[in-house]
Amino acid sequence: RSAPRLSKAGVHNVERHVIQEGKDKWLKRRKRSFDKVLVDAPCSGVGAWRRNPDARWLRKTKPINELLSIQTDVLHRAARLVRPGGRLVYATCSLLLEENEHQVARFLSSDDGSEFELTPPSNFHVPFDGDYLRLSPALHGCDGFFGA
Repeated sequence: RSAPRLSKAGVHNVERHVIQEGKDKWLKRRKRSFDKVLVDAPCSGVGAWRRNPDARWLRKTKPINELLSIQTDVLHRAARLVRPGGRLVYATCSLLLEENEHQVARFLSSDDGSEFELTPPSNFHVPFDGDYLRLSPALHGCDGFFGA
């Protein structure tokens, strides 16, 4: 789904890859080879409830404990793709601390996260909430998003 958006934005130097569970030869071959890696983590989708209120009761996502485990795995594996001095961005469409701030804190305190530091961009057009990008339906009139 991102291809049309990237094209419309004039972005052509992007390589998209879904990180598979288990062994992924693609990841191994590209270890420490990217300047920037975006982790669009699978999440509960709580941030989209404003647009889809029925989603609260018609849950089509995995239980939160399974999602947290998947998020942790994907984040750690994606981090290995970032070259020294590169950027790793973690994003969800959730408003839950467990999927966002807590996930980032656990990662940064891990061996895989020890090379990274939380550094918000200085020239970003959306105001940060401390070290995090946190968009809220109540404050910003859009779906809820998180970025670190």
